[in-house]
Amino acid sequence: RVWLDQGANGQPPQLRDSVMEAPNQKSDTRPVTGSDPGARGPRLREIPLRLIIPNLITVLAICAGLTGVRLAFENRYELAVAMVLAAAFLDGIDGRIARMMKATSKFGAQMDSLADIINFGVAPALVLYVFVLDQARSLGWIAALIYAIAAGLRLARFNVMDVRETKAPWQSEFFVGVPAPAGAALVLLPVYLGFLGVAPVGAFAYASTAYTVIIAYLLVSRLPVWSGKSETSHIRRDLVLPMILAVVLYVALLMSFTWEVLVVTVLLYLCSLPLGARNWHRRYGTLTIGEESAEKGLSEIDRGV
Repeated sequence: RVWLDQGANGQPPQLRDSVMEAPNQKSDTRPVTGSDPGARGPRLREIPLRLIIPNLITVLAICAGLTGVRLAFENRYELAVAMVLAAAFLDGIDGRIARMMKATSKFGAQMDSLADIINFGVAPALVLYVFVLDQARSLGWIAALIYAIAAGLRLARFNVMDVRETKAPWQSEFFVGVPAPAGAALVLLPVYLGFLGVAPVGAFAYASTAYTVIIAYLLVSRLPVWSGKSETSHIRRDLVLPMILAVVLYVALLMSFTWEVLVVTVLLYLCSLPLGARNWHRRYGTLTIGEESAEKGLSEIDRGV
């Protein structure tokens, strides 16, 4: 706006609108509507829902494991064991579901690794301690600590072996030591027996302490354990339907006689460990899995685990 000169009659100056343009300069007539991409802030990318589902399963597994610990402190032991086993089941399938849905990610792998130590190490150890190991006083607590640390070491070994560029052919058929999910189910055997009427006091508490240390050792040992994931393993066609019926029967028995079936399952699994070592001995001539040969980029401790 510019002021007009004062009129001859002494009238006040008037205002009028004017656009002052410099010579040879074009005015910018673009509307300021926010359509310029440079004027916008950073735009958040959308993530497909299928990428989130495996991570949600991992989070549910963590919630189930920690809830099992809470229920154990509230003396609701059956629900506590059920939650811990449910956490182990969810934590065992999240990776497979991610691969089936093509939703694997580094973030999901890190989440799954952190969940494993809770669901397979901390939660079973605390539930077992509250139920029976506390009767053994300090020895019981030491056993619980040993198991939880052994589960962490076993998971660290698995992560190191999983990221190696060159993998041994036997890795698809054998585990090095008892896997952590199986260890979580095995270490709760004293709790299963307690539900069947064995009093968690006295000698049983000290026996449970020794048993916990043994399971911890099996986790970190180099014992060859059959994994059941070998691509060379096949089943005859005439046995497919009977095998399906056997699985259905097992699930039905598990739902009807939960603790009895779990005790039998644990004992059968423990009895199968020497068979896996025997199979390894026939193939490679040793009873344990030896140290890996030198590989570029691996430290001594990585090859030693």
